[in-house]
Amino acid sequence: NMRAKALVSDDFQASDFAWMDMKTNPIEMVIGPIETYEDQLFGYRAAYEAYVLLKDLSWSKKLEKYASYLPELQKGLPVPDKYKQETPGTDSDLNAYDVIYYAGHSNAGAKTIAINLPNDEQVQLKKGTRRLQLKNAMRAKFNKILVPIADVLIAENQRKHIQFYAFFANTMFHEVAHGLGIKNVLGSNNTVRQTLKENASAFEEGKADVLGLYMVTSLYKKGVLKEGELKDYYTTFLASIFRSVRFGASDAHGKANMVRFNYFEEKGAFSYDTEKGVYSVNYDNFEKAMTDLSHDLLTIQGDGDYAKATEWLKTKGVISTQLQKGLDKLSAAGIPVDVVFNQGVKVLGL
Repeated sequence: NMRAKALVSDDFQASDFAWMDMKTNPIEMVIGPIETYEDQLFGYRAAYEAYVLLKDLSWSKKLEKYASYLPELQKGLPVPDKYKQETPGTDSDLNAYDVIYYAGHSNAGAKTIAINLPNDEQVQLKKGTRRLQLKNAMRAKFNKILVPIADVLIAENQRKHIQFYAFFANTMFHEVAHGLGIKNVLGSNNTVRQTLKENASAFEEGKADVLGLYMVTSLYKKGVLKEGELKDYYTTFLASIFRSVRFGASDAHGKANMVRFNYFEEKGAFSYDTEKGVYSVNYDNFEKAMTDLSHDLLTIQGDGDYAKATEWLKTKGVISTQLQKGLDKLSAAGIPVDVVFNQGVKVLGL
């Protein structure tokens, strides 16, 4: 087993390539040093984690068509050509799974609802990535957290736009977006991850969030994505910002969402009713803010602008008094920050 040997040798690239060639297995085992969120110094060291997943064949079949649009989506990114000259690998795939087991880093703190792997930039450029949508975990967070958040913080006349298919698509294309954009700093042999150091994870998560929504918008306008209306995806996206901000400044996703919330507020993407304490999406401004932020994040990554990345996180990665009031309302309503899974052999009755 190549992955088992890699766990001993600490050389994972060959097993990553082999994993990308595996297409028909109904059970997925993901294990190894994967995410670098815990390394607050340089963001280089990865923590070990594992997942056991059961592939949902019917849902995965529905997602197949989106993979073919990846080269077109890369070309359509809202930045000058030099920032999108890299071509993602063509073996990328999109699949849906039910999670059976989380272990290690993946079971510590916020629970992942989708994965985009491998993280190795060389593998990504040659083979692409596998986007794994963890459907049952996603549904749990939608029902137990996102809908209750919307009931508290989203204007009543827009709550009808909070939809699971929108949450699923926004999450799925977040993972797709990790494979797009730029991996290597322009005019340098260094990767974006190496150059932005401790800021890299927050910027990558922020890029994936907003670029994912950019892709949703593009595919919806092309008629490829057909469920609901764009307002569903935008309103659900705003509600999801409140969900992720609660993970806190020490979490890359939380920090990325703070930056985006403040950026969108500056651009007038939403309005706040001070009397009722609820938010409304301004849909036209929301789309423009999405495009502008996509451009800005990709540019900072491509330029390897460590100073600007640091400044952004320092000035925009903060929770305003108004936002804190909203988050306090969520806590007072007893809405959990995240889900905790009962798992293992005892739960299975074994």
